[in-house]
Amino acid sequence: MGLGGRRPILVGLILVMVLGIAVYLRLWAIDYSISSEDNEYIRRQFDLANREAMDESAEWRLKYDEEVVRATGCVKELIEIKEVLEKKVEQTAGMNSKLAMLQKENIGLLDRVETLTQELESEKLKCSLRQT
Repeated sequence: MGLGGRRPILVGLILVMVLGIAVYLRLWAIDYSISSEDNEYIRRQFDLANREAMDESAEWRLKYDEEVVRATGCVKELIEIKEVLEKKVEQTAGMNSKLAMLQKENIGLLDRVETLTQELESEKLKCSLRQT
């Protein structure tokens, strides 16, 4: 057998190899484009998730700041109420001591009035006895 019988096989083999390489390069190009698109898609998804997380974080920070302002206002209001109540307690204590002092003075005055009434009755009795 000469070269003539092997030549079509050799040409067929070369043709199959060229087609195989072409198919391999085509598959490699498709895989590369899909991976590039996947990378871009993943990057876009990550950027979107990152923006959403930042927005949510900003919302929570705003809520926290609002609550801090509310809590601070409540604490100030409670301090003011406590100070007012302490002043009222001091005033009430002062009034109670004045009231106790006035009650003692009133008892003393009532005793004095009773004594004077008795003396007046006694004087009236003396006067009525003198006139008779």
